[in-house]
Amino acid sequence: MTTRAGFVALIGEPNAGKSTLLNRMVGAKVSIVTHKVQTTRARIRGIAMEGDAQIVFVDTPGLFRPRRRLDRAMVAAAWGGAADADVVVLLIEAHRGLTDGVRAIIDTLKERFGDGRRVALAINKIDRVKAEVLLALAEAMNAAYPFEKTFMISAERGHGVEDLKAWLGATLPDSPWFYPEDQIADLPMRMIAAEITREKLTLRLHEELPYQLTVETERWEDREDGSARIDQLIFVARDGHKGIILGHKGETIKAVGRDARVELTEFLGRPVHLFLQVKVRENWLEDKERYTEMGLEFKDGD
Repeated sequence: MTTRAGFVALIGEPNAGKSTLLNRMVGAKVSIVTHKVQTTRARIRGIAMEGDAQIVFVDTPGLFRPRRRLDRAMVAAAWGGAADADVVVLLIEAHRGLTDGVRAIIDTLKERFGDGRRVALAINKIDRVKAEVLLALAEAMNAAYPFEKTFMISAERGHGVEDLKAWLGATLPDSPWFYPEDQIADLPMRMIAAEITREKLTLRLHEELPYQLTVETERWEDREDGSARIDQLIFVARDGHKGIILGHKGETIKAVGRDARVELTEFLGRPVHLFLQVKVRENWLEDKERYTEMGLEFKDGD
């Protein structure tokens, strides 16, 4: 049997639905999804099988105009993921159309890849607009960039996703598979566990705070009874943030711990004992070790 394998980078503005699409393609939750922008920080690799092809998805952080060091590291990771890929899929939102942000991404695609990279367009959230609006948007996008193929999808509902997946599988080069057939992600379990807790924090906290914290799995102990004990540290930049995360009488942290534990138990298929601790580290956003832990590059002088 001839097998195919390759890397597919999903790029787009923050909140375009990349993580939802990745999880839909893989058939399991490997990337955190929230209504807040810039949730994905690292390049998360999800692995999907399509016939005899193994598609390795790189779910990149959303592309936006960076302000802080962390922003710059995330944008660099996104373009790095695209540069390493066999195929790039630009995901845009149907109801937002050809925004300034999308135009900036198209300009960078032209600049970085010229005509030498296979780039497809996926218009997401198609259920939000009328057919004539969709067709006009597809026309405008293809006038702005020579996309190899255009797909109309709803990542959340699954519409059109199988067509995109089938095309990607057929497009990839002949190659042995990179991962075992049953593997769905190449992030270490410790990092996936930390991302699950960070998602629960992001969903419960408001405004800027989610971008001012990070979660690390400090200890992971597999117990004889089949359960796992997981100790995690939540790093925040200010003392005031610690109080917000703990909540009144520790209610917020308890709720976050409970939600994360339920999801981890389901994900791992065994009981999980989760212990969370909040630490103030004022300059964690300037701390090289924290970036390494998130799978991002820390550049001196940024």
